[in-house]
Amino acid sequence: MSHYNANLRDIEFCLFDLFQTEKVLGTSIFSELDRETAMGMLEEMKRLTENDLAESFVEGDRVGAILNKETGNVTLPESFKKSYKAYIDGEWWRLDAPVDLGGTKVPAAVRWAIAEMVLGSNPAIHIYASGYAFAQVAYVLGTEDQKQMAKLMVDRHWGATMQLTEPDAGSDVGAGRSKAVQQPDGTWHITGTKRYITSGDADFYENVMHFVLARREGGGPGTKGLSLFLIPKFMFDLKTGDLGKRNGVFVTSLESKMGLNVSATCEVNLGEKEPAVGYLLGEVHEGIAQMFKVIEFARMMVGTKAIATLSAGYQQALSYAKTRVQGGDMKVMNDKASPRVTIIHHPDVRRSLMVQKSYSEGMRALVLYTATIQDEIELARAAGDEAKVKTMEALNDLLLPVVKGYGSEKSWTLLGTESLQTFGGAGFTQDWPLEQYVRDAKIDTLYEGTTAIQGLDFFFRKVVKDGGKALGLLGKEIQTFAEAGGAHLDEKQALLKALGDLNGMVGVLVGHAMASQESAPEIYKVGLNTSRVLMAVGDIITSWLLLRQADIAAERLPSASAKDADFYTGKIASAKFFVTNYLPHITADRKIVEATDSSIMEISENAF
Repeated sequence: MSHYNANLRDIEFCLFDLFQTEKVLGTSIFSELDRETAMGMLEEMKRLTENDLAESFVEGDRVGAILNKETGNVTLPESFKKSYKAYIDGEWWRLDAPVDLGGTKVPAAVRWAIAEMVLGSNPAIHIYASGYAFAQVAYVLGTEDQKQMAKLMVDRHWGATMQLTEPDAGSDVGAGRSKAVQQPDGTWHITGTKRYITSGDADFYENVMHFVLARREGGGPGTKGLSLFLIPKFMFDLKTGDLGKRNGVFVTSLESKMGLNVSATCEVNLGEKEPAVGYLLGEVHEGIAQMFKVIEFARMMVGTKAIATLSAGYQQALSYAKTRVQGGDMKVMNDKASPRVTIIHHPDVRRSLMVQKSYSEGMRALVLYTATIQDEIELARAAGDEAKVKTMEALNDLLLPVVKGYGSEKSWTLLGTESLQTFGGAGFTQDWPLEQYVRDAKIDTLYEGTTAIQGLDFFFRKVVKDGGKALGLLGKEIQTFAEAGGAHLDEKQALLKALGDLNGMVGVLVGHAMASQESAPEIYKVGLNTSRVLMAVGDIITSWLLLRQADIAAERLPSASAKDADFYTGKIASAKFFVTNYLPHITADRKIVEATDSSIMEISENAF
């Protein structure tokens, strides 16, 4: 029996009822796709993920990736390779490949809905298949020769990696020491060591194109001195793609990890055995700006992966709670002769399930809402509306650290404290998939910048640098909804209160940031609270999206069928539960932010 059960009913509701994706289908750049076709794709992916992809989930973890240190080649379990082949043979890679190179143009909302199922079923498959998205970057930013490289990456199904991190630099990318020296033929020789490189190698593609940040000879310090190079595992004929000699880029070790074991997380050495020949992307030294095209995709993917895993955990917990018989009903608990009941009858189990339901469904909506903003960007660009493109890009930039930071932090925490907990002691065993979900999901809070880094990025780059325009636009949309009346008036008033408290928190932190220009230690008060503000923003957006769903459900409930009535009742219940249980924390958070001082920064290290 599959470990994975895709919640297609909720995905469909979000896409077509909440966000009305059908309105963009059949129009402009999405003219070849209609709702029936989109649903056919989603239904087929549900079948594929629950069967072919989920089949190797456990063995991929237990066997994992294996490195031959003599050759630098990684092999993967046969069952996982079979699952990966099913994904590729189904031509799902076309969703990420450039349209000019055989890709299929679908709205981002549909694309990420499909990705959710893959990432919930067997996330390493989606990660290994990232080469097609990397090819998109090379195709858009590259020279004519590099566009041909992108074509080869797609046609020959090559893998790709993103190589930023170095052993000494860690998240301080600008401290990287990998060096690039230009050669007379226009290529570059790169030397250095990269660490924690995801999908660094695999034995189901013939070549890997590494996207590597390195400092060119004579390049300045920090991130501005970094350039982005394409470094293939094997040299190749540019016209045919036929492979030549081994290039000087080798996997030297695999990390022994807590989870996601089938994903080869590698240490990679460049230029030690022989020159690592690379090509400067676009022949411009704009490494960080170029790499952020990859990072933005990766952050969206990581947040979606985390939220998909929480949804999978909730589905498992719900099924278990409906069948596991233990104890009597609490109202007659003193009657030892009373019938034993399934644990879903117990109040705290119901509370736990509703926490999981509201967060997983609310954060699914967060991912798909962000995807609809990405669709608006593409549609505006196609229409030549540059002003709208700029506005929507700022809003997308604002939302990405929320999707990644808030989504991963909440999902990882809830998988352990609620989903696994529903199983009691059984959850701690490998008889059920929850312990693997917990291990696999922890990396999501660390991938592409930790939660603390997401909080700093959100506040300084997406709020302060933007002058608060994108946050103000989002806040205005939430405020307009909450003030519009209709159903759930008490909950909407609570949402308005929380929005006011968030604005108060942001105002306090902006004040500290400005004060730091005169007194540098004032900036510590900001750093102590950026993660708190990120979580508050996530809870407010989640509340807003849950209430929007509840309004739709309330309108449709009177005429719904019995099955749909249960679905709509659940929507209303989860929105009310979330608003009642989580928005009050934001008022408390505001008081904490307002009372923050720098005392924790002033005590001796030895006091810790």
